[in-house]
Amino acid sequence: MAGLRRSLGTIGAFGFSLSTLAPTLAMAFTTTLTAKSAGRAAPLTYLVAGAIIAVVGRSFVEFGRRTAHAGSVYAYVGSIFGARSGFVAGWALLLTYVTLLTSATALVGNFAAAGLGHAGIEGSNLWLIIGVSAALVAIWLAWQDVRLSGRLTLVLEGTSVLAILLLAMIVLMRVPLSLLPFRPDRDHGWTGIGYGIVFAVLSYAGFEGAATLGEETRNPGRSIPMAVMGTVIAAVLFYVLVSYAQVVGYGLDQVQVLGQAVAPLDDLSTRFVSGTFAGLMDFAAAISAFACVIGSLSAASRILYALGRSGLAPSLAEVDAKHGTPVRSIMVIGVVNLLCLLLWGARSDAMGYSGNIVTVGTLSLILVYVSVTVAQAAHAIRCRRLVWWITCSLGAVLLFWPLWNSVYPAPLWPGYLWPYVVAAWLVLGALIAVFRPPRDVM
Repeated sequence: MAGLRRSLGTIGAFGFSLSTLAPTLAMAFTTTLTAKSAGRAAPLTYLVAGAIIAVVGRSFVEFGRRTAHAGSVYAYVGSIFGARSGFVAGWALLLTYVTLLTSATALVGNFAAAGLGHAGIEGSNLWLIIGVSAALVAIWLAWQDVRLSGRLTLVLEGTSVLAILLLAMIVLMRVPLSLLPFRPDRDHGWTGIGYGIVFAVLSYAGFEGAATLGEETRNPGRSIPMAVMGTVIAAVLFYVLVSYAQVVGYGLDQVQVLGQAVAPLDDLSTRFVSGTFAGLMDFAAAISAFACVIGSLSAASRILYALGRSGLAPSLAEVDAKHGTPVRSIMVIGVVNLLCLLLWGARSDAMGYSGNIVTVGTLSLILVYVSVTVAQAAHAIRCRRLVWWITCSLGAVLLFWPLWNSVYPAPLWPGYLWPYVVAAWLVLGALIAVFRPPRDVM
């Protein structure tokens, strides 16, 4: 059976991690949720979450230097706790990437439709038509040579990042600056920051995307760690800066308005630049979302390829002889995305659908991050690296903070269902691992 083709360099791997992270989309989508929870301390929340994610990122780096595997966490956790545990970790990450994929696809339609609205083009199902079209294009791109997707996603995400940085600089030059956003808000305190970290972690979701391309990257022991850690550092700096610009742009005494905003970047663009620029920002967010669609589809298909190859379903490990990509897994994930959009998304609005389904993925992702840091802590003990063991253990403990805040007190309908959805998915993965014991094929 043909294997995946090693054709990706460090820059391409970085492009995949950046696109799966989708920083512009995150700032257009999650800042309002973070501000609603933490108040004007939203930038502090992103900073605290960034410190936690840096520990997780370092754990990915440590594993990435030793292991190049399309299943990423499947191989990482499996190398420490056994193939069955690794399979369940990979199964959980598959859920995360699928939810990121379909959420981002809906947001492509949402922001593109908003941008077209500035030009007077509107329609009740316009977002869905655009989203489905984007999903089909992404399937074709993911099927092509991985280098094409890597370069394209880097260009797309880089363009949208530059646009939002321009807006942030304009805002910061025209409003009074303050250090208050880096202190807990009196009305929300550290509890609010703890709940806000749930959404901040969502913003960082996908930084590890390059790890799924370990078998398609030249010199993966060097390129994957650089791509993963470079993405984390860039994301922390970007999120803190842009969230700060949004908080002071709305006004320190108007943060509740930011928390209720449907399109904060659109609002700030209209207020500080022009309506035309607001339309451009909507398209920048749509571009970022589309880059995330490509990155998430690629990452999800690699995880499914690795799980299929390990014994889940060998047919899923079919590789296209011409392009060297896991074509069968790409098609399966692509069809799942389309079904989610047409059967669930069409019954809701884009933002509501995206927010609900990505919450499922975030809960699963936090558990994945915990498993990786715990596995790295266990490895540190074996290697007698006491300081690193303490660091990893602390990172795992801190991840339970946003996890607890996301389930207690119980969210309103339908939010309280999502932990049960994740639990059911993990139980299914565990049953598969028991009755179809995974085998690693390198």
